[in-house]
Amino acid sequence: MNLNLYLYSFLAHFKCLKKSYTAKIMLVAFLGTHVPLLTLLLSFLISNSYSFEMAARVMSIALLATLAGTAATLYALHHLLNPVILTSAALQNYLNTKTLPELPTEFADEAGTLMANTSQTLHKLDELIHYITNYDDLTGLPNRDLFCDRLHQSLSQPENNQRLVAVFLLGIDDFTAMSHGLEHQTRNLLLRAVAQRLSPCMAQTDILAHLSGDEFAIARIDIVSFESVIKLSQLLLSTLSKPFSVEGNLIHITASIGITINEINDRNSVDQLLQQSHIALYQAKQQGRGKYQFYSPEINAQLQERLILDNELHGALRRNEMLVYYQPLIDLNSGEVTAMEALVRWQHPTLGFISPGKFIPIAEANGLIIPIGEWVLRTACAQNRAWQLAGFTPIRISVNLSARQFEQSNLVDLISQILEETGLQASYLELEVTESFLMGDIERSVKTLKQLRELGIWLALDDFGTGYSSLNYLKRFPVNILKIDQSFVQDVMSNPDSAAVTNAIIALAKSLRLSITAEGVETKEQLDYLQIQGCDEGQGYYFSRPVPADTITPMLQKSSQQIEIIAV
Repeated sequence: MNLNLYLYSFLAHFKCLKKSYTAKIMLVAFLGTHVPLLTLLLSFLISNSYSFEMAARVMSIALLATLAGTAATLYALHHLLNPVILTSAALQNYLNTKTLPELPTEFADEAGTLMANTSQTLHKLDELIHYITNYDDLTGLPNRDLFCDRLHQSLSQPENNQRLVAVFLLGIDDFTAMSHGLEHQTRNLLLRAVAQRLSPCMAQTDILAHLSGDEFAIARIDIVSFESVIKLSQLLLSTLSKPFSVEGNLIHITASIGITINEINDRNSVDQLLQQSHIALYQAKQQGRGKYQFYSPEINAQLQERLILDNELHGALRRNEMLVYYQPLIDLNSGEVTAMEALVRWQHPTLGFISPGKFIPIAEANGLIIPIGEWVLRTACAQNRAWQLAGFTPIRISVNLSARQFEQSNLVDLISQILEETGLQASYLELEVTESFLMGDIERSVKTLKQLRELGIWLALDDFGTGYSSLNYLKRFPVNILKIDQSFVQDVMSNPDSAAVTNAIIALAKSLRLSITAEGVETKEQLDYLQIQGCDEGQGYYFSRPVPADTITPMLQKSSQQIEIIAV
């Protein structure tokens, strides 16, 4: 091919010809048509057979004829080159403006084929680019850009005024964790199967798109009622709850849905609608698996607050904003303080006192609960040792372990190190664990608990009665104490079911030779009831709210006397 282009390559070296194919053709044509004239001129110059007049006459005629022929040739060549010129211009115009050419396709020669093939190729290329740009190659569904474009066009139609539009954002629950156990091809086939399941659920005017990963968006225009939106949500969730057969394996999934609804004349942008449905989807997943949630400004405000707290929580320990408060556990027979539960508090310099119910879940999610939990454990152990050195009767210090802390491979070594650093004996430390995170890996949980028991640490099973409450597993967990959840204690005088559960837990603990602690004791009636039932310890606002260490000191001094309620 390079040999066939030798003349073209040679002419391209000339600056005046480099950028013009037409100039190259014209130069060759001009030189070609003037070769006869030059030959004739040369023959006259070297021959003496003709007179000067005759030679001049012949040369003049030949020159005029050559010039006329050259002009006609160049004119014809210029027009014959138009197919190439038009094709080149069409290609350049498509690259610059994405405008498809209208080249003729009826000619059968080489130039006609060039124009026809170029036109056909550009049309196919444009279709391919449009598909790649607007459709998801995995599922074949519209992508985010096309979804937004179609929804925007639909919302812009005058006939759609005064109508409602619902945007659904569907996400597969725990997809990231689940996909870690699937091969890449299996995961892709699963997403493709999900798309195929969703498609039959769509109405003719609905817009279904695959945004990214496990997220699918649905837009329904002109919804009749909120009940129809709920009905579609339930249909989508039930459709995906059926098992998927992928490469011979059955895969079970659940999904959550975030929904936003607005009047079309609100003129909310499509991006804003998607953002609102994202917020609602996040809230739905917070509530568990297989849920749907409608967007509301209140939810948005909560998430904005969460984002602020998440940012502020980083560095809170370094800025000494964290505090440890203590709440006493009382022996219901003698009235003495038997233990103190250490509870973390956050005093922000500008936001003020932040509830643990707000920042603890955030710390659990972003991993900060590990350094915070370690700091609380070290601080509580040091405080308990300080009370002992001050001459107070030795008591247990109770510290909650989070799920993330319990998963640490060096947990037992870390606790041993803290006990050694603070000088506190292991028998004066109580660690509270919850049944829910122990159930994640039973064998590992039992092993870790046994190692902690071997150190001499007390172990309490917190919130008993609200989780699995499996007697089989309870026998395997080497705990010392069961703690009755405050939800049962608070209703024990008014709800027969709560009273029955409380009685059953107390009887179970006694049969297993476990101590029993009741949380959330707030009234004298609750205290009397628990004493009658034989509960060992009580904890709650009736005795004391969680308070700083210096405030709790008077109670330790009078632990053998009648308990005085600390006013906060």
